[in-house]
Amino acid sequence: MATLVFLHAHPDDEASQTGGTMALAGELGHRVVWICCTDGSQGTRSGETDESVAEVRRREARASAEVLGVDRLVFLDHLDSGMHGWDSNANPDAFMNADPLEVGRDVARLLDEEDADVLIGYDWHGNYGHPDHIMVHKVMNAAADLAARRPRLLQSTMNRDAIRAGYDPENKAGFDPDAPADDGNPVGTPEAEIAWKVNVNEVVMLKREALAAHASQEDAAQLIAMPEGFFALAFRHEYYIEDGVSPMREAWPF
Repeated sequence: MATLVFLHAHPDDEASQTGGTMALAGELGHRVVWICCTDGSQGTRSGETDESVAEVRRREARASAEVLGVDRLVFLDHLDSGMHGWDSNANPDAFMNADPLEVGRDVARLLDEEDADVLIGYDWHGNYGHPDHIMVHKVMNAAADLAARRPRLLQSTMNRDAIRAGYDPENKAGFDPDAPADDGNPVGTPEAEIAWKVNVNEVVMLKREALAAHASQEDAAQLIAMPEGFFALAFRHEYYIEDGVSPMREAWPF
């Protein structure tokens, strides 16, 4: 059995991007560690509580971790940078402005504590250009270089070709993966650059339940509003890049 460390930018990223893999890994007996880099404070504010956004999101993260069978959840508590172009980007304490090596040292210490076999982060542009997701990619690489035992690196991504296959440009139905995302690049990664297609169908409803734990957030609420059958079809696969592994194979990577 292996120790898998998942490095995510915000509470709810774990559910939407790697929730199925995390749940499957736990069920198969692997140790699952989730490191949450930011406090999520730029997320949706709820009027139903006196808690701060960061407090709500920390509570929701713990609930999601319980659903997914996470063995250890660590909060690094860097300030959420917000989306690309927001005023919050200019805050010198925002995660996007951190020193990747400094944060990488913190993550490397956790990797050493866990004697981690695998570190899972994001692709080079964080799937869709979110500045905190891009920073996760930088920190992931720095941490792997600094760890006493270098872990395997997997990068969570979206399959641009699979998304394109479901898009109807004539009727504008579905999502156009070739349209510019936050950083001006199209979302995800071409299938030719992806190593692993992980079928998470047997735990996809756990993924949905984990997203439901983040109900204060508009993005999560929109996803769980999908009919269950459509959600299962849309989220039954998760994709990962791994250097030196090609072509893409549908298999369990661990």
